[in-house]
Amino acid sequence: MNLVPLSIDSIQLGKPLPFVLRNAQGVLLAHKGFVIRNREELQQLLARGVALYVDTDESGESHRAYLNALQQMLISEKPLGQIASAQMSADATPGARGQAGRFPPDWPELQAQATALLRSPQGPDFSGRFFALHSEIARQTQQAPDATVLALIYLSGQEAHQYSATHAMLVACVCMITAREVLRWPEARVQVLGQAALSMNIAMTELQDQLAQQAHPLSTAQIEAVETHAARSEALLRQLGVADAAWLEAVRCHHHRLGGPLAQKSEGQQMARLIQRADVFGARLAPRVTRWPMAVTAAMQASYYDEERQVDEAGAALVKALGVYPPGAFVRLASQETAIVLRRGSTATTPRVAVVVNRDGIATGEPIRRDTALAQWKITGPVAHREVRVQIPVARLAVMV
Repeated sequence: MNLVPLSIDSIQLGKPLPFVLRNAQGVLLAHKGFVIRNREELQQLLARGVALYVDTDESGESHRAYLNALQQMLISEKPLGQIASAQMSADATPGARGQAGRFPPDWPELQAQATALLRSPQGPDFSGRFFALHSEIARQTQQAPDATVLALIYLSGQEAHQYSATHAMLVACVCMITAREVLRWPEARVQVLGQAALSMNIAMTELQDQLAQQAHPLSTAQIEAVETHAARSEALLRQLGVADAAWLEAVRCHHHRLGGPLAQKSEGQQMARLIQRADVFGARLAPRVTRWPMAVTAAMQASYYDEERQVDEAGAALVKALGVYPPGAFVRLASQETAIVLRRGSTATTPRVAVVVNRDGIATGEPIRRDTALAQWKITGPVAHREVRVQIPVARLAVMV
């Protein structure tokens, strides 16, 4: 460990940390990726650690890039005030800009991290780990939305052992993309929405994973736990230090039947309705011991219509954002080939796809790109995940997007 002191003025507020923060004894204060939102939160860190340090052995590239920037400013004789205000940034690391688009995250590793975090929320440094996870997911929805949806829908349809965390990540991503691209919500509100979606089932993560693999009917205690989990999740989040009113209301209300125009709802209720529609969509894509996952078009339809079989505003926004055939869905082409959707197209029904099974039912080995806007490769319908007996590493698909 090689600790060097860090000026608090070099930290960018509201952006993920490109390094790990420690105190003079090397004790962890904040994980890489943690977002310090305002000066007050920074002062809280200082109170815990007295002074801030960076371990150059674990944050070397970021720190070297920062020192190089300072050196260049000195050489060019920049004013001392400008040099003193130089900040370490995630973008300062060589090659970091756009990195998510070129080097997809390790989604199975994120699944494992999210599962461990949400199953044991009262473990050490929940806040730091939660915001680091959310920041990574939020960054992916901005930099690579199609690849992100592809990875999470594909993983959701595979197995149920990490259902709850995978489902929470999918719902958070779908909600943030919809709110940003269709509903045009302010970015700060989009971020809170993602945090609410990611934590909506925090009081029953382990039970939710258990139920996904349970063949027998729910016990009385399990039914009660399911029915009360929204209120218990809100209470647990309060206990963990969450004070944002909209976030808490969204979690508390995310299973309420709150149909009707979004404009007539409070900010938290609007978030809750969008989460509820995305929750319906995501839950139907995942397998259970007792049932197969639903075809993606049926899952979309379930979220599109409200409890009265009327078009739901939040559900319609979700369908508009993702398309009828979202990334990660399997489809049949006019050529009788089976393909996986890679990215959204110019219309809701003409996404870009890659063939994984040829017309003779044989795996292609290497996915073959197709443009479904062309008549010979027009989509003729969805294909259920269980019917595609091809296993493709999600990282291999993500780099094709």
